[in-house]
Amino acid sequence: MSCIDRSGDGNVETPELGALEHRIGHRFAKPDLLREALTHRSAAHQQATSRRGRRSGTKGEGSNERLEFIGDRVLGLLMAEWLLERYPGEQEGALGSRHAHLVSRTALAEIAQRMGLPEALNVAAHEERIGIRETANVLADALEAILGALYLDAGLAPARALVRRWWADFIQAQAKPPKDPKTGLQEWVLARGMGLPVYETISADGPSHAPHFVMAVKAAGLVGEGEAGNKRAAESAAAADLLARLMAQRGTGSK
Repeated sequence: MSCIDRSGDGNVETPELGALEHRIGHRFAKPDLLREALTHRSAAHQQATSRRGRRSGTKGEGSNERLEFIGDRVLGLLMAEWLLERYPGEQEGALGSRHAHLVSRTALAEIAQRMGLPEALNVAAHEERIGIRETANVLADALEAILGALYLDAGLAPARALVRRWWADFIQAQAKPPKDPKTGLQEWVLARGMGLPVYETISADGPSHAPHFVMAVKAAGLVGEGEAGNKRAAESAAAADLLARLMAQRGTGSK
């Protein structure tokens, strides 16, 4: 496989990275930012261990976690900006519902798949064997990291261009503000005379700059689970999972 030394300082570009840049729509002045955005913590750990012998250094060092941290904020800002432009008559509640859907793990993972990120990710061999590059959280994190890399490489303009290109189908499909899954689940059980959903924290871990919550919700004799970077989003994901289970068990269940 041929590589190109773009900068003259020994940094090489693989054909795969060049193809991904084309899909992103931006040629990086600092290609190491793109490499970092595609590096899962398992690969960073493996590389650090091979360089230093036994494990040392900061947990997550060299991975895409720092870029994910800033990319999450970039995405939130750019999506809020776009929604204000597109729906000048809507108020905070409706805009917030649209925003939550568009920046959800589910939406990000689907866009990452369309963009071809699974093949571009750098993961450790043992994680490769269990299929981690296809998991929603890993793909969503990588897409946020790419947005962070774009911002650090050239500011908001290329990040905005990526968002408005790759999220276009999602935002055009929102004829009405989507209902928050927690609200939808509560309305579903109350309409059938059932008890209110009960939420429970399964786990809460991860570094302070990138926490990870796993929540469960119980209602109607079933359990749903969800995970996200904050408790509220994880509860919403759990409610969406339980709603899907209820619909599958009882048909549409909306009448």
